[in-house]
Amino acid sequence: MDKGINQRKTEHIRLCLTGNVEGVNKTTGLEGIHFIHNALPEINFDDITLDTSFLGKQLKAPFLVSSMTGGSGLATQINQNLALAAEEKGWVMAIGSTRAFLESDQYKESFMIREQAPTAPLIVNIGAVQFNYGYGAEECQRIIDKTGADSIVLHLNSMQEVVQDGGDLNFESLLPKIEKVCKTLDAPVGVKEVGFGIDGATAEKLYNAGISYIDVAGAGGTSWSQVEKLRSRDKLKKAAAEAFNNWGIPTKDCIVSVRSKLPNAPLVASGGMSTGVDAAKAITIGADIIGFARHLLKAATESPEAVLQTMEQIELEMKMAMFGIGVKNLEELKNTNRVNIMGTSLMDER
Repeated sequence: MDKGINQRKTEHIRLCLTGNVEGVNKTTGLEGIHFIHNALPEINFDDITLDTSFLGKQLKAPFLVSSMTGGSGLATQINQNLALAAEEKGWVMAIGSTRAFLESDQYKESFMIREQAPTAPLIVNIGAVQFNYGYGAEECQRIIDKTGADSIVLHLNSMQEVVQDGGDLNFESLLPKIEKVCKTLDAPVGVKEVGFGIDGATAEKLYNAGISYIDVAGAGGTSWSQVEKLRSRDKLKKAAAEAFNNWGIPTKDCIVSVRSKLPNAPLVASGGMSTGVDAAKAITIGADIIGFARHLLKAATESPEAVLQTMEQIELEMKMAMFGIGVKNLEELKNTNRVNIMGTSLMDER
């Protein structure tokens, strides 16, 4: 495997742990959503449930460990810790780009995590742009077969690739190639951004091409142009990247836009998610599954127990939000009228 890929993956992890990699003056937009407290919830807190389903599998909670890493020694420890915790908590587990795995078995343990998560829905990941660089359905199927994954998600990262030294910049005519992959593979194919967001019109084109689910991965969390800026040795790119430090569609706006175009499509909301309250808000405006990434990363460098503690806090926070408005399951949360969005109360509308 190209040593550059391994080094890049390690640098990505370290920068996300220690660097200033969030966008400037850019939030998820979820701070504009407020729950209307119900002083008389009329439910037993212990009866609140978070169970749901995704990709035909039952989940204990509507949460997903978002694709973060793979292809380095540090990534092996992180992914195994995340997988062990996801299995215990009943979350979906996604791993980072598998391009490195296609090129070498050197760090295969960072991708081969089925042993740690034997029943959790497992999602593998590859950049859609690679379909313009010799990859296609055959490579996607090989990754699914090697990892035992339930699904593959195609990431869209155009702005990251521009700033990345040696990035792949040919995004021309990808949609028909994505459609071919969707038609060829037996497994569900999803699509996700990497933190700049997907709007409704784009999501609709992808869904019509055969994509099974959309992960909006909106702005408000990690900015991958900022990550690559910190890595880059190109002074021109580093300077230009500063003009894009607040680029992207806030996660809230992505959810609303995609749901308006695709009322029934499975929708994952990620991008800047940090609490169970964020997750509850996202579900009230149309999300089905909530993805967490950097919020889990530090714990994942420590131990499975540290990840479990973070996951348990997220779940408790969501249950507390649900208790606070008097809903006992996700269906009731999706349809609650006890929410105020940018000054507009839904109590009189639902």
